[in-house]
Amino acid sequence: IMQNLEGGGGCGVVWLDGGYVCNIIGSGIFISPKGVLEHTGSVGLALIIWVLGGGVAALGSLCYAELGVTIPKSGGDYSYVTEIFGGLAGFLLLWSAVLIMYPTSLAVIALTFSNYVLQPVFPNCIPPYNASRILSMVCLLLLTWVNSSSVRWATRIQDIFTAGKLLALALIITVGFIQIFKGNYEELTPSKAFNFWMTPSVGHLALAFLQGSFAFSGWNFLNYVTEELVDPRRNLPRAIFISIPLVTFVYTFTNIAYFTAMSPQELLSSNAVAVTFGEKLLGYFSWVMPVSVALSTFGGINGYLFTSSRLCFSGAREGHLPSLLAMIHVKYCTPIPALLVCCLATLIIMLVGDTYTLINYVSFINYLCYGVTIIGLIVLRWKKPKIFRPIKVNLLIPITYLAFWAFLLIFSLYSEPVVCGVGLIIILTGVPVFFLGVYWRNKPKCVNRLIESVTCWGQKLCFVVYPQGGAAEEEQAPSARSRRLASETTARK
Repeated sequence: IMQNLEGGGGCGVVWLDGGYVCNIIGSGIFISPKGVLEHTGSVGLALIIWVLGGGVAALGSLCYAELGVTIPKSGGDYSYVTEIFGGLAGFLLLWSAVLIMYPTSLAVIALTFSNYVLQPVFPNCIPPYNASRILSMVCLLLLTWVNSSSVRWATRIQDIFTAGKLLALALIITVGFIQIFKGNYEELTPSKAFNFWMTPSVGHLALAFLQGSFAFSGWNFLNYVTEELVDPRRNLPRAIFISIPLVTFVYTFTNIAYFTAMSPQELLSSNAVAVTFGEKLLGYFSWVMPVSVALSTFGGINGYLFTSSRLCFSGAREGHLPSLLAMIHVKYCTPIPALLVCCLATLIIMLVGDTYTLINYVSFINYLCYGVTIIGLIVLRWKKPKIFRPIKVNLLIPITYLAFWAFLLIFSLYSEPVVCGVGLIIILTGVPVFFLGVYWRNKPKCVNRLIESVTCWGQKLCFVVYPQGGAAEEEQAPSARSRRLASETTARK
């Protein structure tokens, strides 16, 4: 049904219910527990945040289910916002996804990969900054090359490395249950679990939700392929009701397992939580944890590259991004220009922040986009009350979600004004770009010649052409010079 959609570094989706679970469960569960615990100040409150995070994801999923069958277009948020609010709102969502959401998520997962690979080499300290960044960049560049060279190899990597994530989580939860049956759950008793070493403010709770929400990201990705689902009226709600509780169970019990082996202070001091867990409980087999998580994050980077480049490709075909990004390699049929843009944006973001700051950054923008999309559901109810809705949720569901959404954004902005403010500024820079690049059709000849030259230069450099039917509309069509170059390139092939 779906292939290679990613959520928090998740895996390719193979079948509806199990695939949706794999899509949500990603590398975030190996990253976020430390951030959630740091902002909550107690084990008990951290576990409550994980359970509530699953509840909020379920509310959002139900709202998206209604939108998915009411506006049966693949593309998810981008398609719904464009349909309801118009081209500018859709462009801003695309702009934020291309410049913030996907590159930042890629950067977080790549840094996690390097941390888990290097932690056994530096067991008594945090891996050096330069070593971590260099290894992350090498991994990113390698997978960009793989995705540029072969779609088949990209999908094979995704299938193979999914096993690493599932192995790590299954092992952690199983060992956690064994520890509980042995009576090793002192940190989980009520007197210990709610023993606060700091009093969390409302802002701290908002940041804890942001950290946890990174692990749940991916709950909306079924909507990216709504047109390809069989009987979405039945299958979308079924996937939600089965998958979200199951994912919440896995995340909650993974955290419970952590606390059967570590004190809160040990977890907070660990740079790779799963590695510390393995060292304490697995003995000679402790190497399994860093290897499994490294495989998981490696697959997550691959999947995010695959999907983010296709989003650039789709946006270019809609005329919202430069037409060069809608071109594919003449031999490999891969969107090389889009992949290079995603890779470059990720490399830049990787150099400007640490992992947990980047999670706050991307989670804030994610929630902003989710909220705008769900506001669109209410607007659509008002603008088109008689439109056919195979699924119609109670209005209290989007209202409850939006109330939580407003709380989260306001207090996150209050607690992290610089991080969240930079994200908002980057989104707003898309407004002049939209009016100059998309809305303004009658550009001067000198501007058109410049765009044409850059496009032709990009075609020569990347050896790419338009796919058949990829730019049918006049404003998206290549110039005569570009068409001539494409014809010559195809003839040489």
